[in-house]
Amino acid sequence: MTENTLKLPKTDAEWRAKLTPEQYRIARHEGTERAFTPGNFQDEKRAGAYHCVGCGVLLFDSAHKFDSGTGWPSFWQPADGAPLGKKTDFKLVYPRTEVHCDQCGAHMGHVFPDGPAPTGQRYCINGAVLDFRPR
Repeated sequence: MTENTLKLPKTDAEWRAKLTPEQYRIARHEGTERAFTPGNFQDEKRAGAYHCVGCGVLLFDSAHKFDSGTGWPSFWQPADGAPLGKKTDFKLVYPRTEVHCDQCGAHMGHVFPDGPAPTGQRYCINGAVLDFRPR
């Protein structure tokens, strides 16, 4: 999805005003936070929902969260109807599948085929770009 086809386009100045510098770096420039960053929701155990910090859309539910041991919040599937897009990322030596919010274009993390049943997927997501809302 290009910037022109996003459902919620914003200028760079609007993104910088809305997001913290860390959120901006990750969401707008496909960055990654350090593993086990304090406050990244890796250890969050409460029931609730995880929303995109860029636009507020629901992306993940705590019922699908699991401890992957990687240092990032991990989910075995997105929330029903979550507007998540995927594209191939070649930033490392091997290709990875990048996950982004189709609503606003925010980079969320990556999805890997090494997760638990029933999907076998591991959505490895940067906590800085998630807004957790407890139930």
